[in-house]
Amino acid sequence: MAELRAAREGDHGAIVGRVQEWWGDSRTPDEARALSLLLPRLFLQCFAGTSLVLEGERGPDGARIEAFLVGFHSADRADEAYIHFVGVDPALRGQGVGRRLYGAFFARAAAAGRTRVRAITSPGNAGSIAFHRSLGFLLEPGDREADGVPVHSDHDGPGEDRVCFRKELTC
Repeated sequence: MAELRAAREGDHGAIVGRVQEWWGDSRTPDEARALSLLLPRLFLQCFAGTSLVLEGERGPDGARIEAFLVGFHSADRADEAYIHFVGVDPALRGQGVGRRLYGAFFARAAAAGRTRVRAITSPGNAGSIAFHRSLGFLLEPGDREADGVPVHSDHDGPGEDRVCFRKELTC
């Protein structure tokens, strides 16, 4: 069975490689590379302890990352944690791997005194929206709607609209 563990800074190259590989089927190589730029080494230098890696059996090239979650506890909002980026090997999707990652993150955040988790996704990512809703995330009101979903215009810069989620953690 795959081992769920805290991320390490040394996982950075493998995680970036997984992003480019796993999203390469739905994006051009340049688009997949651009997506991987959302995960600079800084995230694992500063937030490895709050990020997670699901590591499969060791092959000839070493351990295989099957899934990951990069998240952190807010420095400015003592009651909040944030999930920044999650990836699951396409061959493992629909098998509860994402739920396992999120559940472990929720438990660790609650143990650290966090009572709320936030996350975002793109308005067109219906799968991500449905997944977050299934985990009990609420959609934050936005400044407009798209396909019945509240959207925050220019959330991450001009033209970078996002759907914002929050989940209250219970003890």
